[in-house]
Amino acid sequence: MIPASFDYVRPGSLAEACQELAADEDAKVIAGGQSLLPLLRLRLAYPTKLVDVARLPELAGVHDRGDHVFIGAMTTHDEVMRSGVVAAGAPLLALATAMVADPAVRHRGTFGGSLAHADPAGDLPAVVLALEGVLVARSAQGEREIPAADFFVDYLESSLRQGEVLVGVKIPKLSDGWGFHYEKFHRTAQAWAIVGVAAAVRRSNGSIQEARIGLTNMGTTPVRARAAETALEGLELGDGLRQACEEAAADTSPPADLHAQPDYRRHLARVLTHRAVRTAAGAP
Repeated sequence: MIPASFDYVRPGSLAEACQELAADEDAKVIAGGQSLLPLLRLRLAYPTKLVDVARLPELAGVHDRGDHVFIGAMTTHDEVMRSGVVAAGAPLLALATAMVADPAVRHRGTFGGSLAHADPAGDLPAVVLALEGVLVARSAQGEREIPAADFFVDYLESSLRQGEVLVGVKIPKLSDGWGFHYEKFHRTAQAWAIVGVAAAVRRSNGSIQEARIGLTNMGTTPVRARAAETALEGLELGDGLRQACEEAAADTSPPADLHAQPDYRRHLARVLTHRAVRTAAGAP
């Protein structure tokens, strides 16, 4: 299908990009285009203008900033996956990024684009949520920071305001004692996750002191499995682990589609959470 007509601009600076977006409420940012272009071809999106930020150097790169890792919005999935800074400071993100689609998509798709697209079936929103990342947006009025818990509003809807561009994401570094894992169930490498689970677990003296669990495709936004996190606190690894992970699907509203019904997704969430938590905790 042929997309509807639109204007196209390639600003020379971030400030110019913000001005272009502020001037047209129906304008959209395009970066790697791996999510937006299919929507345009299917006429599921009708922007009047595309603002191309792909060549703005201030939006790219991975930086170690002491207590956090800063990842520019235009950094590709492949760059995130291969970054030594990410591997050292945010290993869960490196694990999950390696599972995004296939090499062709990872070389074109961008970290910020995946988050701004706000698809709950995407791998990275749930990971950033579990890691309690902070998203940085800029407009002509200045810069603001948005906790991941407040960024994802609804299906394909974020809290970015008109005229704002996602600049990058701060991923807090976690102290020693944390383990990480990402489990994903999908039909093919190119397909969206039917369910995915991002787990970060801190162990001490043989028991779980803290757990963070982000769920992919279990609602209209990425979801924190709060009930399972609470059930896991203070738990020694053993038979009780599986029972605690049964809480992973609590208070979720998974979608129904051609690939899975809600009950099946809830089952997957429980099973994958158990696998992810066991691996993250280093259980035998």
